[in-house]
Amino acid sequence: MVSVKCPVCGGEVQLPDDVIAGEIVEHDCGVTLEVIVDDNNTVKVKPFEGVSEDWGE
Repeated sequence: MVSVKCPVCGGEVQLPDDVIAGEIVEHDCGVTLEVIVDDNNTVKVKPFEGVSEDWGE
């Protein structure tokens, strides 16, 4: 398991070893997080911004 810190509450977020960039996870504090893997293969999470409404434009 990969352990990272939640950017919202500071709590521990447990991710599987085979986690991939772009994966969406739910944390115990209720926030939805997106997994990011940087150039150094360091796994991080950020709050998921979601997909905005598409009004047919």
